[in-house]
Amino acid sequence: MTPLPLQKAEVLHIIGTSHISKQSIREIKEAILLQKPDIVAVELDAERAYVLMHGEKTRLSLKDILHIGVKGFIFAKIGQILQQKLGKMVGVSPGTEMKTALEEAQKNKIPIALIDQPIKVTLKNFSKNLTWREKFRFLGDIIKGVLFPKRQLKEAGLEDFDLTKVPEKKLIAVMMKQLKQRYPNVYKTLVEDRNQYMVKKIIKLLRENSKKKILVVVGAGHKEGMEELLLKVDVI
Repeated sequence: MTPLPLQKAEVLHIIGTSHISKQSIREIKEAILLQKPDIVAVELDAERAYVLMHGEKTRLSLKDILHIGVKGFIFAKIGQILQQKLGKMVGVSPGTEMKTALEEAQKNKIPIALIDQPIKVTLKNFSKNLTWREKFRFLGDIIKGVLFPKRQLKEAGLEDFDLTKVPEKKLIAVMMKQLKQRYPNVYKTLVEDRNQYMVKKIIKLLRENSKKKILVVVGAGHKEGMEELLLKVDVI
């Protein structure tokens, strides 16, 4: 992947994280300490940031479920359960790295920018765009994962995946390619659309804060796609 041009790289640094990785927590703390950014931008919306900082669980009412759709609600619950189980395996609560970014920014009196698309918009789009083919594939992958977990990991090229570390670029590329091939609408909703949303927010920050250093903290699966979008835009 082509790196960001020097002019952009001097004021913009993107960290790709794993939501349950101690490595990510260390990298965020080191980046804020050493780079001394003027703004810390995180892959959160206001609702998720509030939940993280106040230790509350997201509660969806019937009205919310009707708004985001049943499929979006089920997906959110499954994702939440899986992340909690994986987090327990490595001793890190899901989202701790994002919470760390918020806390370190507050401690150092650095302005925070919440750049992610509102979660309810994402889940609503998920419900709307998920096809029957993807639903059946998803069900099949869950069953195979339960019955033949090692085989499933090997087929996906993830048999050596280390949950305690941020995946290497090559592995991220493999995972993103498989997601795009097997679940194109899920990929568009959860990755592509949000990349575009977050990049627009970053561009706005860059234009409104000329020459100020911005540290961006996003999930590792978003980093490369966002950098590619930023390469196409003259923001500085």
